Amino acid sequence: MVINFIMNTTADFSLRHDPTYIAQQLAQEFAQTAAERDKAGGTAKHERDLIRKSGLLSLSIPQQYGGAGADWNVIFKTIQIIARVDSSLAHIYGFHHLLIATVQLFAQPEQYANWFRQTAEQNLFWGNTLNPLDVRTRVEQINEHEFIFHGDKSFCSGSIDSDMLLCSGYTAENKLLIGVIPTSREGVGFLGDWNNMGQRQTDSGTSHFEHVKILKQELLLNPGPLSTPYSSLRPLIAQLIFVHLFLGVAEGAFEIAKQVVQPQKAWGKSKAEQAIDDPYIQKHFAEFYVQLESVRLLTKKALDALQNAWQQVESLSAEQRGEVSIAIATAKIAATHTSLFITQNIFQVMGARATTASLNLDRFWRNVRTQTLHDPVDYKYQEIGEWILTAKVPDPSFYS
Repeated sequence: MVINFIMNTTADFSLRHDPTYIAQQLAQEFAQTAAERDKAGGTAKHERDLIRKSGLLSLSIPQQYGGAGADWNVIFKTIQIIARVDSSLAHIYGFHHLLIATVQLFAQPEQYANWFRQTAEQNLFWGNTLNPLDVRTRVEQINEHEFIFHGDKSFCSGSIDSDMLLCSGYTAENKLLIGVIPTSREGVGFLGDWNNMGQRQTDSGTSHFEHVKILKQELLLNPGPLSTPYSSLRPLIAQLIFVHLFLGVAEGAFEIAKQVVQPQKAWGKSKAEQAIDDPYIQKHFAEFYVQLESVRLLTKKALDALQNAWQQVESLSAEQRGEVSIAIATAKIAATHTSLFITQNIFQVMGARATTASLNLDRFWRNVRTQTLHDPVDYKYQEIGEWILTAKVPDPSFYS
């Protein structure tokens, strides 16, 4: 299958075409090989290059730097569309936009302007080596202008085959420093050790920094991480990416189940001839649909809250930010349970033949089971429960 738009490499391509249409065309392409690539694991180099050429990497970059300046509704919709067929690619594509947002939230325009212009002009893919829970990467200050990052960092999604890296390390005083560097910087390496049961093409393995030199102007110091209510929107964007991943995967599994069931004969004891006329099959699909609709509504509410908060910039209050976090946590809980429920129970309606390894349909469940463990959903319940009973909104962290 040839996608005509993919040959266009201009940075403003998404300005002249509907980004959701482009995402749908990419999804059609990715769907053809998703099952095989899931088994193989490793880096989806060809597919990442298609994303580069599509222009979608510039969606979240403001127009003054050559990007599309799209709002979060559009950005998240493209993530959700890709997740319906390939949640690994949706993951690293979504994280690219998270990293762009991180730089906007943690730094000033005079620092990130050139990075954004280069990203838009060259279709640069950003990779993640942040992971604040992994303290093995240490930082030593050499002089007033130079720092050395040294050590390992786990769960580095999208780092392999990236063009830019968001990296972090801790000083001797345990201060977190976050920097932006080219992935080709001397001393940056990747162990290629990601071999988990799900999200197999996210390259979420270990990165290694062998005395990597980082300049002071490459560190995000003003206002820095989680220092204001506005800068603290970063973890909420990450959580809402997960919500759209889970929703997209559930939608994808639901559609495949519909396709599989359409031509099937009903079970021998059924009074119906066709599966689609069997009342038990109909009940299962109704349950799937009700859960999906519930998540869609909660996700829309959370997305609207985030978009409103994003537009307030530094006028955003801590209380307003906290209300956004509650809306997103609510959607996260619903999306977690719905995605796990649907991806497990589609086999109940498709039957035993759907378990053949050639179809690899268990990848939908394996992917959400893996990604829903990113941070414990139990603590989302705790945050919401505390807010209900005490009116206290969650404290900002890299996970809430």
